[in-house]
Amino acid sequence: MASPLEVDGELVAVVREFAQREVAPRVRDYDREEVLPRDLLEKMAALDFFGGTVPTEWGGAGLDHVTFVAMIEEMSRVDHNLGVLMSMPSGLVGSSILQYGSDEQKTRWLMPLARGKIFGAAGVTEPGSGTDVAGMQTTYKRDGDSYVINGAKAWISNLDIASFFVTFASMDRSLRHAGITSFIIPADTPGVVTTPFKNKLGFRPLCTGELVLQDVRVGAECVLGNEGEGFAVAMTAVERGRLAVGARAVGLAQACLDDSIEYAKNRYAFGRPISEFQMVQKKIADMATGVASARLLVRHCAQVLDSGLRSRLETSMAKMYATDVALQAATEAVQIHGAYGVSDECRAGRFYRDAKIFQIVEGVNDIHRVLIAKILLGLHGDSKRPFHGDGN
Repeated sequence: MASPLEVDGELVAVVREFAQREVAPRVRDYDREEVLPRDLLEKMAALDFFGGTVPTEWGGAGLDHVTFVAMIEEMSRVDHNLGVLMSMPSGLVGSSILQYGSDEQKTRWLMPLARGKIFGAAGVTEPGSGTDVAGMQTTYKRDGDSYVINGAKAWISNLDIASFFVTFASMDRSLRHAGITSFIIPADTPGVVTTPFKNKLGFRPLCTGELVLQDVRVGAECVLGNEGEGFAVAMTAVERGRLAVGARAVGLAQACLDDSIEYAKNRYAFGRPISEFQMVQKKIADMATGVASARLLVRHCAQVLDSGLRSRLETSMAKMYATDVALQAATEAVQIHGAYGVSDECRAGRFYRDAKIFQIVEGVNDIHRVLIAKILLGLHGDSKRPFHGDGN
């Protein structure tokens, strides 16, 4: 197993150069306009940025998870929204198809997804149940050889570009976890209705909103895994999704640190650069320590996945801690920049808006704290695998 620092530096450098050349000059404008430029996605596809950890036989790049998170982090230093798109074939959308999909489903959906030819979305969260996946209200029933699905999902990203949705419904809500089945639903299926939410606090370029399923009828070829296996499908996807959230948060936090250091060196007050004031120095020191420790925790989590083990504990730790660090770093960055920090000319304000949402997506951090404690206290099913902070 690779050490946390052993990444493919050449691949990371390609991402860094692309982000600085192609993304940095445009991100402020498309963040304001609430749209991801399709030409950027096409250029990323040409560089195989979406291949991630998907095996090469299914159209992916076959990366290890450590290199994968390093690449996402690098993109997220400029725009974490593009990091979302980079992560989806290996995370929320693609990993469930890789683990549970038939060869036909992998050929139809996973291969073009990993190559950036199409994009997908994951429909898990609901208006009424949120993080309580087992409490979902979306249901399905058998009708001959078909499945008829009714319900609604909320805060689903990629509504504007998704060719398909990996989503979930219950055959019997009283069964909770055991009643859930996963489906791959083409976006053009009759009864699929999408409604974007506009003017969001953060994550603005991502088209996010409501996915409504009104008597959506699909065949058996759209069932992902076996009936009643949907909760396991969802948990496989969210582990990798949470890892990617942690990596994106580290990238954002690193950008906050970079900008704060540069600004502190060049901003003068009372006749000297503010970098000479101890209060500013403390903020910089705390930010740097937080970023470094969050990065190590995310890469440790990546190592666990590379070893073939489940990582529910580690992904919760990485997601929770890295996103807390990101918000703290963004808060301090705005403070160091002062009035300039609230200007549209300064990206610290955008980082601050996005950082808060990091604490909510992929399970609110309060839930992750509960989950971590229950596992360590032997109150959760994953408690049988001991946690060793050194990775052994």
